[in-house]
Amino acid sequence: MAISMYSASVPVFTRTLGALEVILGKAAAYAEARKIDPAVLLNARLSPDMFAFTRQVQIATDHAKGAPARLAGLPVPSFEDTEKTFPELKARIGRTLAFLATLKPEQIDGSEGRDIRLKVGGQDMAFKGQDYLLHFALPNFYFHATTAYAILRHNGLDIGKRDFMGVGS
Repeated sequence: MAISMYSASVPVFTRTLGALEVILGKAAAYAEARKIDPAVLLNARLSPDMFAFTRQVQIATDHAKGAPARLAGLPVPSFEDTEKTFPELKARIGRTLAFLATLKPEQIDGSEGRDIRLKVGGQDMAFKGQDYLLHFALPNFYFHATTAYAILRHNGLDIGKRDFMGVGS
C-alpha cells in the first residue's frame, strides 16, 4: 500500500509540533526553576552563524503550515515573526496545529504532481508536489525542529529522544 501525501505531511507535522509544544513548556519550567532569564534560552544558538531558538521554532511552524497549504492549493497562513516568550511560541504552534486540523486528506492526496513555486532567499524554486514535500519541506521542517531541540538540550534542559519523538520520557 502506498503512503498518501496527506499521511506523509499533516500527521507528521502535527506529531512533531505537539512534541515541540511540550518541550517548550518544559523549557519555560526549567528557566523558572533555575532562575534563568527565559530570553537566554530563547536567544540561544548552537553556533554564532545559526538562527536563535525562537527563529528555529518560527521556521519549523512556517514549513509545517506552508507545505500542506501549498500541496492543497490553498493560501499559506501568514504569521508575524514577533514571538519573544515561550507562551507566544506555544501560541504560534497552537495556531499552526489549528490550521493543520482543518485540512482533509482529499485536499492533499493526489498533489504529487502539483506545481509548487516559491521564493527562498530571493531565489525562485520550482518543484512537483512529492519532491517538494519529501526533499524540501520535510527536511527543512526536521532541521529546524531538531535544531530547536538541540539548543535547549545543549543549554541543560533534561529532554531526550522520546521527548523529540512525542512519545514521552
